[in-house]
Amino acid sequence: MKSRQTGCTQETSAAKAGINVRTGRRIEKGQRQNTKERYWRTRKDPLEAIWESELIPLLEKEPSLTGITLWDHLDEQYPDQYPERLLRTLQRRVKHWQATQGPEKAVIFRQSVPAGHQGLSDFTHPNTAITIAGEPFAHLLYQFRLAFSGWRDVHIIQGGESYSALADGLQNALHKLGGAPKEHRTDSLSAAYVNATEKQRLTDDYEALCQHYSMRPTTNNLGVSHENGAIEAPHGSLKRRIEQAMKLRGTADFPTIRAYRGFIDHIVDKLNKRCKGRLAEEQQALKALPGHRFIDYTELTVKVTSSSTLSVKRGLYTVPSRLIGENVRVHLYHDRLECFVGQTRVITLPRVYPATPTGRARRIDYRHIIHSLAAKPQAFRFSQFRDELLPSPQYRQLWRLAEQQFTPQDACKWMVATLRFAADYDCEGSLVSELMYQAEQGQLPDLKSLQARYCQHTEPPAIPVRQHQVADYDQLLTGQWTGQEVSCG
Repeated sequence: MKSRQTGCTQETSAAKAGINVRTGRRIEKGQRQNTKERYWRTRKDPLEAIWESELIPLLEKEPSLTGITLWDHLDEQYPDQYPERLLRTLQRRVKHWQATQGPEKAVIFRQSVPAGHQGLSDFTHPNTAITIAGEPFAHLLYQFRLAFSGWRDVHIIQGGESYSALADGLQNALHKLGGAPKEHRTDSLSAAYVNATEKQRLTDDYEALCQHYSMRPTTNNLGVSHENGAIEAPHGSLKRRIEQAMKLRGTADFPTIRAYRGFIDHIVDKLNKRCKGRLAEEQQALKALPGHRFIDYTELTVKVTSSSTLSVKRGLYTVPSRLIGENVRVHLYHDRLECFVGQTRVITLPRVYPATPTGRARRIDYRHIIHSLAAKPQAFRFSQFRDELLPSPQYRQLWRLAEQQFTPQDACKWMVATLRFAADYDCEGSLVSELMYQAEQGQLPDLKSLQARYCQHTEPPAIPVRQHQVADYDQLLTGQWTGQEVSCG
């Protein structure tokens, strides 16, 4: 009709509209026919025999059944009567029934949280397998996020979900942020609790942590993850960013945990650039932080055994032999153990975790016990910690070569002496490189050669002593040195 109003002919207007010329004439004369809604079927219903009698009762009992599941059921009950070409028809029928007669669905209510009101915490696994110096690195990522601005902070957690991991990550985030929200929201954190007794204790610790920062602790309903959508969805964006950055970097191996932590911080800083404006608004509504951090560790008391070891949470650790027999107070963090005798911190140990929930782990440091072992080197040969005493694969290879070249007694003496020299002279890396080079050239140097090199005693340098006159001391004591230069040696 627009074409006709601009002066085009009937044929031209019909061609532009893509209709028949006769249809165009009827439209121009107002003779359009109203299409009636069709209510009859054009072919026989292929599911007529079983839809009402069998399939609808199944859907009423379990509305989440899919079309493919129902077709598999029909194929088993009525072989070759309902071919695969009816699958799409069945899927459309099921979809129509769910929309018209199915149960009510859960409604997602979008939230608009006020500034400074809510912060959320959760743990997640990275999609990419990370290695540290070639060794697999089992860890979690703890993420704290503000619901209003979207500002986030991510912390690397070794081990599983625990109170110490939550307290450490949360406090790091709050102190970096410079304030605390009114409410802190988490999931049930059930993975952090070993038994009912410990669960109650950890719950008390968590509530005390929130009270310290004047935050109200809240949780979502168990199993309803979308109630924490403000943290669950950012998990996906974070892990995608990490995965893409790894691909751009070309490797997921890092020389140290510190390097990996810097990599994560760089990604998080770039994500936080998007919310600078809203963050500035939200920081004005945050509560002031208290003057000190809250306890973010579990305290244990452990006695050091006669083997110079202590056992903590299915992990066995060596400590300096001077601590044998002492009751050591241990502050247990997710990544380290800080050991105290009285109020004095005597040593900090990296925490180890067993590979399986029922297994045990060891962290044996030869430096702690090497001087005791040097007094009785034959104990090395069948020691329960022999393999762990050797600090690297290269040292284990040296032990195998020593066993081949020397007698068992001499091999023990040679290996223990080598470890002692590495500890005393802090030359673990250079020493093993030198010895491996000599082994490739022919054979290992004998014990006397090692002792000749590392057990050299040098005379102390002569220090000249100058004796002052007695009168100089008299002038010093009576204050008569003013204006004079008195050399005190």
